[in-house]
Amino acid sequence: MISLPLPPKVIQKKKNQAVFEVEGLYPGYGVTIGNSLRRVLLSSLQGAAVTEVKIKGAPHEFSTMSGVLEDTIMILLNIKNLRFKIFEGESQKVILKVKGEKEVTGADFKCPSQIKLVNPELHIATITDKKTELEIELTIERGIGYVPKDSVKKGKAEIGAIAVDAIFTPIRNVNFQVENMRVGDRTDFDRLSLEIETDGTITPEEAFFEACDILIKHFNIIFQGKAGDEKEEAVVSEESEGEADVTKLVVEDLKLTGRTLNALVNNGIKTVGGVIKKSEKGLAELDGMGDKAISEIKRKIKKLGLELKSDE
Repeated sequence: MISLPLPPKVIQKKKNQAVFEVEGLYPGYGVTIGNSLRRVLLSSLQGAAVTEVKIKGAPHEFSTMSGVLEDTIMILLNIKNLRFKIFEGESQKVILKVKGEKEVTGADFKCPSQIKLVNPELHIATITDKKTELEIELTIERGIGYVPKDSVKKGKAEIGAIAVDAIFTPIRNVNFQVENMRVGDRTDFDRLSLEIETDGTITPEEAFFEACDILIKHFNIIFQGKAGDEKEEAVVSEESEGEADVTKLVVEDLKLTGRTLNALVNNGIKTVGGVIKKSEKGLAELDGMGDKAISEIKRKIKKLGLELKSDE
């Protein structure tokens, strides 16, 4: 059987950047896992982005405005770099209204409680005339990846509304490196270093585990397609042969959430029998195991007629 790696650990952390390290990967698995995570991180995490802009006095992107240093195209480019985090709903609007000579930044937008701007210091425009008023309305939506403005448009555009390319992904950059390491007498095992940089709307840790969860869910569905008949036979066998066979089920068969499953597997618990050997206190001492995960485990094994070991 192919040996499993050690749990991931963070070896370097900055503001929105972190380097994760996974040691003890079977030869060749460093590139396999590193490349898979990189592709998922860059393409599949949900984020929020500006999809539509209304600027009073600028009906299209080629307009210029008196008293404003930047033209509309430059203002739109600046606006596209604003990074929002939506807490509620799929779409939100924010409004900016300023007057007089000043540097306009993201902090001048009035955001409702359902949304947060993580880079309010970003420069938007420069007003050079004290009589000039600048009014901007933004539509921010949830999405995945990159969507060009032609695909963002929904039906006939409203007069004065300018659609923009939407960069939804919260990931700025992902790099990985694989090097050899010693495991026992062998020196050809892999050590994977994965560097993740986000835009501030999500932490590198959240991005890393969300990407892992996406891959796990896909593989679980693929595996269930193959193992469906085997699981049915296992259920019949369990009913006829009793609890002894139930304990041999792998933890994946409990259909736990991704984070709970990861916590069990990363701590070396692979079967239901391994789970019930732990008490509630023993589970709480495992890395990555919280109260919510323990409640989920207790609920799942109860359906099999089992329970955790009693605390002594």
